[in-house]
Amino acid sequence: MMTATATLSSKFQISIPKAVREEQHWEAGQEFVFIPKGKGVLVMPVPELNQLAGIAKGACKDDYRDRKDRF
Repeated sequence: MMTATATLSSKFQISIPKAVREEQHWEAGQEFVFIPKGKGVLVMPVPELNQLAGIAKGACKDDYRDRKDRF
């Protein structure tokens, strides 16, 4: 596991260290989601639609809820 640091700019921007970008294969223009976790934040790339294909294969469809039964 690598350790890398970055500084929050006055414009509230952070540059992701090159070693992290390369290890994760992140590219310029890629979209990310920020998920609050306790005192920190989990940063993950937003998956593309083709990456989600088959993700629920074999899932149990019993008791499935849709928007029609929500208040």
